[in-house]
Amino acid sequence: MKNITLSVHNLKKVIRGKEIIKGISFELKQGEVFGFLGPNGAGKTTTIRMLVGLIKPTSGSIHIGGYNIVDHFEPAMRNLGCIVENPELYPYLSGYDNLLHFARMLEAIGEERIKEVTELVGLTDRIHDKVKTYSLGMRQRLGIAQALLGSPKVLILDEPTNGLDPAGIREMREFIRFLAEKEDLSVLVSSHLLSEIQLLCDRVAIITKGSIIRTDSVETLLANRERVVWRFQPFERGKQVLSSVTSIEETEDGTILTEFHETQTPEWNKMLVEAGVSVMEMNRKLPVLEDLFLELTGGNKIE
Repeated sequence: MKNITLSVHNLKKVIRGKEIIKGISFELKQGEVFGFLGPNGAGKTTTIRMLVGLIKPTSGSIHIGGYNIVDHFEPAMRNLGCIVENPELYPYLSGYDNLLHFARMLEAIGEERIKEVTELVGLTDRIHDKVKTYSLGMRQRLGIAQALLGSPKVLILDEPTNGLDPAGIREMREFIRFLAEKEDLSVLVSSHLLSEIQLLCDRVAIITKGSIIRTDSVETLLANRERVVWRFQPFERGKQVLSSVTSIEETEDGTILTEFHETQTPEWNKMLVEAGVSVMEMNRKLPVLEDLFLELTGGNKIE
């Protein structure tokens, strides 16, 4: 069984008399990628700021590597690496000098560890070039190298693919998976790219209005959500036939959605044809996290 590296229990935050975070709880396990999603104003950013020690919780607890961040702040933070928004780097210094600068702020971090994290993020060939010559993806990887200098157990990445092109997004996704699977890191990722979260994460927490409404594996969240898109004429007759055998959902573009069943769906198609209905489309629609997210949050946009 995997160790718990980060534990949040009944976490609350009150700002100017308003409860922003309303008693949320979740855990990260060793070697997993955990997605943290929420619409605008949900409290995602406030939660992350508490996790990394930028603001104090009003009540509740946060344990990182077994340490409570209120009672044992320094040892807890030694188990945490993070990039909140964009990595803060010195563009006029080389990548190596940036890492050396940050290593001096930590205990017993020498050249050997700098070399290790440089190799880990794939920057060995460019580490002595000035950061101002780096691409956005390279700067992101150097920022992650900086966050990994202290050998943390938990890595928090806020929008790690923000601004990257499709190739850079895929590269970052593969790199984060590598950190979790090969380096056994727990990685918490916030992102507005729901399709990326679906591809990247093992588990997801969905937060809205200061409360977590679902936490589960991506596979479980999307289980039994596969649909069939139907388009037929005459519409009312076809709708009547399908509604007699299964629940249906009418869309704005004039199609019908039903659940997908391996054996029953072909039978429904046969029933439509026998009832004189011309089936122009019967398309299997794979489940996506975006549909579930919009359903659970009432259609609010992601942060």
